[in-house]
Amino acid sequence: MVTDSGVGAGGSSGQAGGNGSCEPELSDSLKTFGAVLKALREEARLTQEQFAPLVRYSVAYIAKIEQGKRFPPRDLLERSEEVLGTVAGRVLGAAARSLTRKAGLASWFRQWAGIEEEAVSLYTYECRAIPGLLQPEPYIRAVFDRRLPPVTEEQLDREVAARLDRQQIITQRPNTAFSFVIEQAVLERGLGGSQVTKAVIDHLLSMGRLRNVEIQLMPLRQEDHCGVDGHMYLAEAPDHRWLGYTEGQRSSNLISAPNDVSVLLQRYGKLRAQAHDCRATVSLLEQMRGAR
Repeated sequence: MVTDSGVGAGGSSGQAGGNGSCEPELSDSLKTFGAVLKALREEARLTQEQFAPLVRYSVAYIAKIEQGKRFPPRDLLERSEEVLGTVAGRVLGAAARSLTRKAGLASWFRQWAGIEEEAVSLYTYECRAIPGLLQPEPYIRAVFDRRLPPVTEEQLDREVAARLDRQQIITQRPNTAFSFVIEQAVLERGLGGSQVTKAVIDHLLSMGRLRNVEIQLMPLRQEDHCGVDGHMYLAEAPDHRWLGYTEGQRSSNLISAPNDVSVLLQRYGKLRAQAHDCRATVSLLEQMRGAR
């Protein structure tokens, strides 16, 4: 049993029952990288305001990286070397090699996050929220902003950063097959307002164009719906074993028993057949966007 209360398997929100505060912590490796970048920047006598445009990122983005709140993109290393010099580039590269993308995720979610990072196939059925891997930043902020108990602005920024960084596995693992079945009702809810919903629809349309991503919407009316037991996450490991993951209120479960995983796979296969296909989903998303 692992515990998590991150909406849409986001892995970076809430508390685990009985474990006290389980907010995502800043990892030592991220803080170290940020401190190294700051020291090298200051050694070059550059302020954040001067350095940011030279590496083609915003001042706020550089500030968060230096504070250890944001996972540094790969381009930053090359661009920093162009600005700070070869030796600085080597130092940053050494610091970057100690980073882990699971930094900033809640400790109880890291096991599933690690499974995600190695999976050759990832299947998701969501009836509560947009899946964490597909949430654009406005939606993530809307989710965390409405969470109870409330969080500070610093906690919100940290958790948003952790989820955005985790999403990069979709583009960084082009040989992993991602399949998402999402209830249309999740979009119809309009969490965060019409502009947030438009951002979600645009993001789904964009992600759906990737060769390794399939997104299907489940119609509002489906008399043969087999997902009444709730959401599910499935991952095929490199050795082709399948694992499952589910979440509830302040609890979650990693499923490894072959019989139980087989049940989830059967249900997921049926859900894919019952949902709109990918082309019909695109048409529906475009129609929904035009109506807002």
